[in-house]
Amino acid sequence: MIVDRHGTPLAVTLTGGNRHDVTQLLPLLDAVPPIRGLRGRPRRKPRRLYADRGYDFDKYRRLLWKRGVEPVIARRGVAHGSGLGKVRWVVERTFAWLHQFKRLRIRYERRAHLHQGLLELACSLICLRRLRTSF
Repeated sequence: MIVDRHGTPLAVTLTGGNRHDVTQLLPLLDAVPPIRGLRGRPRRKPRRLYADRGYDFDKYRRLLWKRGVEPVIARRGVAHGSGLGKVRWVVERTFAWLHQFKRLRIRYERRAHLHQGLLELACSLICLRRLRTSF
């Protein structure tokens, strides 16, 4: 899942439980819609990507730099205190919002497309709630 700085889901995908998260990094980045900002052409990608130690691979850092995205990824093997805790809680809060939906907290569906649909519906409801509170 990729979220903005307020915790609004921008892109979400569903994978098997035995897949590493970093395999979905680039497809998720490609799934992010254009980002509106100041006047002019909308941005196609975020400026920075914050991630935890699970994404600490030089290959993916290089690929992000090539795409014009600055990777801010905690290093493996380094003591905690990388400073990502200041921004990581936003993603954890979004996961908590998703876990408010019982069908997502415990996966009852056997078919992946049903669970994906419920996940996208929950993300839509989170976006709707964010829109209501911003006005």
